[in-house]
Amino acid sequence: MLKLKTYMNKKLLALGLLALASCGKKEDGQKKNAAPPATPVTLAAARTTEAIYYDEYPATVTALKTVELRTQVTGFVTGIFFEEGEVVPKGKLLYEIDQRQYQAAFQQAQAELRSTQANATNAQANAGRYQRLAEQDAVARQLVDNATTAAAAARAQVAAAQATVNIARNNLGFSKVTAPFTGRIGISDVRLGSQVGAGTTLLNTISSEDPVGVDIVVTQTEIARFNTLQNNKAARADSSLRLVLPGGVTYPLPGRIRTIDRSVNSGTGSITVRVEFANPRRELKDGMSAVIKVLNTQSGEHLVVPYKAIVEQMGENFVYVATDSSTAQQRAVKLGPRLKDQIVLMNGVKEGEKIVTEGVQKLRDGAKITTEVPKGPPAAPGK
Repeated sequence: MLKLKTYMNKKLLALGLLALASCGKKEDGQKKNAAPPATPVTLAAARTTEAIYYDEYPATVTALKTVELRTQVTGFVTGIFFEEGEVVPKGKLLYEIDQRQYQAAFQQAQAELRSTQANATNAQANAGRYQRLAEQDAVARQLVDNATTAAAAARAQVAAAQATVNIARNNLGFSKVTAPFTGRIGISDVRLGSQVGAGTTLLNTISSEDPVGVDIVVTQTEIARFNTLQNNKAARADSSLRLVLPGGVTYPLPGRIRTIDRSVNSGTGSITVRVEFANPRRELKDGMSAVIKVLNTQSGEHLVVPYKAIVEQMGENFVYVATDSSTAQQRAVKLGPRLKDQIVLMNGVKEGEKIVTEGVQKLRDGAKITTEVPKGPPAAPGK
């Protein structure tokens, strides 16, 4: 009897464990089949706004007039009459080359000119006398011809002497180097006492500063666009062309297109465009690197969303749109320019649609979403 009772207890225990295991499996199955919880997200409405944006081009500031100063005579530098780096007016004396030999040559040429002029005057007088005597048949015709020829030769000598005087005067003038236009002069390449050669020694460089040019390189497909900007008189005074200086500072004055180069580079398919900017405060320096911002022709009313809503997959861009059934629908979009923390959408979304901006990393197409913040576990007693 005791054995039977023990056997029955063991059997009941086994049945109980089996039933408990069966319940556990059933609960596990229910958990697996249950829908995943909604993902908490933050939404923002797509909105239409005035989207003004620019295309950017690397640029180089260039002086519109630049001249290398060289002397046309040989000699030693005897005078320097400027401060390096200053703005010099047109015609200002900059350098002087030793003038003594050129002054002497000029004086000698003048003396030779006066001598030939005296000879020419005498020869002309003799020719006149012989001509009058010939009219009276008082002298041989050959003497008249000789006198006439001598007078003509004397006049030619006067012309040659005058040319020598002009050359000597020019050389004397070339011994003084003056500013060809108003501009900023650089650091001198020669010092007092330096020997310079005619046409070979670089003395200095001078360049104009107001206005200045800023050169950019554009593709040949953009030529029509820049031609339109050049011919648009209204664009010359507005913000269609802006200059950004090193450090990100925007230059306060607008620019205008001055020149589009005459030809396209056949190797690169590009062309140079020169934009002119006023430079009254001399802030822009020749050779400075900058950025030209050109107003995009598509600027205007556009749909924008926060940039953080964009998801990139396999080279394509998507956003998640909240549907009426509280699900996230993945949409392919075409991006426009970025405007700080916003970005222009060219298509794929309509105005007013709710876009997921936070929580996009946890989403998939068709996933359930909620804007409610999930509650955390209850705090332990005493905390």
